[in-house]
Amino acid sequence: MIGMLRKIGLAAIVSVMATTGLASTASADSWGVYIEGPRHGGPGWDRPGHRPGWDRPRGGECRPHQAVEKARWNGLRRAFVADVTPRRVVVAGVRHGGRDRMVFANVRGCPVIRH
Repeated sequence: MIGMLRKIGLAAIVSVMATTGLASTASADSWGVYIEGPRHGGPGWDRPGHRPGWDRPRGGECRPHQAVEKARWNGLRRAFVADVTPRRVVVAGVRHGGRDRMVFANVRGCPVIRH
């Protein structure tokens, strides 16, 4: 009977020690005393409120000035917006001495449809 109580007591001690060992290794924070709390990236990190640049419009369409800049970059001189529809933006101008136009898709990034 005493041998069985010893085994049960030893098993209880081992299980309690294993449980405390698991709890200490599973904690996500390191050992230490924090008075102000842990710092993660400087002042204002944990303050709720306005964050610069988070409220900018993402822009799901091709803005006309973007299309004009892209047309100028591709060699169209005196470029101007000739037409804007929900699907495309047409930019006209002069190239190689004659009138020319470029057509851009009216989506983010202004991909060229027709050159």
